[in-house]
Amino acid sequence: MSADEFDPFIERQFSRTPVMADAELFAADIDARLASGSRVRTMALALAGLIGGVVAVQETMSVNLNLSRDSGPVAGEAVGQGIESLTTRAQGLAEAGLDQLGLSGVALGSLGAMQLFWITAGALIAIAAAGVMKLSQEV
Repeated sequence: MSADEFDPFIERQFSRTPVMADAELFAADIDARLASGSRVRTMALALAGLIGGVVAVQETMSVNLNLSRDSGPVAGEAVGQGIESLTTRAQGLAEAGLDQLGLSGVALGSLGAMQLFWITAGALIAIAAAGVMKLSQEV
């Protein structure tokens, strides 16, 4: 068989899928397995998310970085200076962005740390929800 004859032969062989006698029973069995595992999987993921959320909130409440220049070895001092310069740059970029949007009068510095944490968490959840909605529309 030459190469010119082989390609159409293969295309004809695989153009139609053979129908199996128990195809409907097989599909029903797979649907039943997916439906039953879905409840257990949903409960397990919800429980894991709840436990993870509780641990994350507990750890956030008890964090104490204490990176002042007076305490710690030289590495701690360098980390403290790096974090300080990073936050200064981030504040400068945020102020520049707010100035461009005409919102330079908004002061988030007067809010407490937990309020800023929850504002950021809410914004991240909103972004994630928007991403999930976009992904679900594409699929």
